[in-house]
Amino acid sequence: MSLIIAGVSSGVGKTTVTLALLASLHKRRVKVQSFKVGPDYIDPMFHRHITGYHCRNLDPILTSEIYIQECFHIYMQEVDYGLVEGAMGLFDGVKKYDSQESPNHFASTAHISRLLNLPILLVIDCSGLSSSVAAIAHGYCTLDTRINIVGVVLNRVKSDRHLSLLTDALETLNLPILGVLRQQDNIQIPDRHLGLIPINELPQVGEMISKFAHLGDCCFEWEKLLPLLQSEFKNFPYISYNQALITKHQATTIRIAVAYDLAFNFYYQDNLDLLKQLGAELIYWSPLRDTELPSNIHGMYFGGGFPEIFASSLSTNINALKSVKVALMSGIPTIAECGGLMYLCESIIDCEGNLWPMVGVLPHTSQMGKRLTLGYRCAVALEDSPLISVGGTIFGHEFHYSSLVNNTDKPLFQTYCYNSRKITGYEGLTGDFRLHASYIHLHWGANLEIPRRFLDYCYMANDKEKMKYEK
Repeated sequence: MSLIIAGVSSGVGKTTVTLALLASLHKRRVKVQSFKVGPDYIDPMFHRHITGYHCRNLDPILTSEIYIQECFHIYMQEVDYGLVEGAMGLFDGVKKYDSQESPNHFASTAHISRLLNLPILLVIDCSGLSSSVAAIAHGYCTLDTRINIVGVVLNRVKSDRHLSLLTDALETLNLPILGVLRQQDNIQIPDRHLGLIPINELPQVGEMISKFAHLGDCCFEWEKLLPLLQSEFKNFPYISYNQALITKHQATTIRIAVAYDLAFNFYYQDNLDLLKQLGAELIYWSPLRDTELPSNIHGMYFGGGFPEIFASSLSTNINALKSVKVALMSGIPTIAECGGLMYLCESIIDCEGNLWPMVGVLPHTSQMGKRLTLGYRCAVALEDSPLISVGGTIFGHEFHYSSLVNNTDKPLFQTYCYNSRKITGYEGLTGDFRLHASYIHLHWGANLEIPRRFLDYCYMANDKEKMKYEK
């Protein structure tokens, strides 16, 4: 068993509650595996920093319902406790026409709860409530009787008198209050245009985590929570569908240079794990600090992140820019997602309007704007790339404020809004290189052909023989 932390809406304190519980558990020297509903990158960074374990994303749009069940079972087997942080409000999802889910509930936190048969701890922002809290809790508990809300956390409680009113109102529902956070208990995590500032950019991280641990120690009914959090999957004989399909290349090791620093850190850990399981060696390097690429590489991977925030430092690291450009022009297969795409452009215009030269293999400028591009995408490939063949379809997610100026190249994808199949435009670039550059973030967990194809490209770019796999 594990427990899902859900909210009645966005901004009610799910992340604060989750981090407080994780920090308190970690202080008890137990093994805790965390998960995050949806495509988010930043919350999982906080989870990992606290627990020491990579947080795993649970997103049936980017992967599949079966993959979510596999992923959860696999990573719960060797830990003591598990915790899932939800996304948005409990029932907020999308409409999927071929699903049995209620309208607009597909990929919601409630959907994940049903897939994994997990109980829910509901977080309510009580700052503007008293007796009405009962109506809210009652509605969430009864809208879908297939889910199991086992208790509530009352957040932003103003006073003892306020707590008394809330407690009296909830008493008629027989719904346990498993946590109370006072208004002054909230720990403010700074944010910017794409959400929270990643934890590796924050000063005094240790002090912040200590505050979360203290909050967790003091504000929750642990004797009731621990049985709900405890893992029942130790030594569970579960065979992954993916594991049965993974075979390694037998002739050589493919070395992939992965850009990882403050500017580039949006990666799904499952993608990196799949590359390694398929036989690749991942060489991490920093376009901010390192003056050249790692030696003897066969491929490059630039994830998303915040190149616009660090554009000055990226631009002045001229040797790194030249090293990347030479590698691309020599035919090194490359993945560039969102921030990675921006880095490969001629230049970036940051939020203040400053122009910074970049790698320059894509003849475009990436300019920050005020309009957010956000949502799940169905994308049909119009060109071949190292990840997908022409005519192939992938499902991904976009979340960015930048756009390409004077984009006249042949696009990589024709894109559709996931839940309506309405055409949203054309997207992505391949250029004259072995390049897959796109604003669309992909999770490869349910599609092994993506990393396989990339490693095939990497091998064949450096050896005329086709890649062979062990049977």
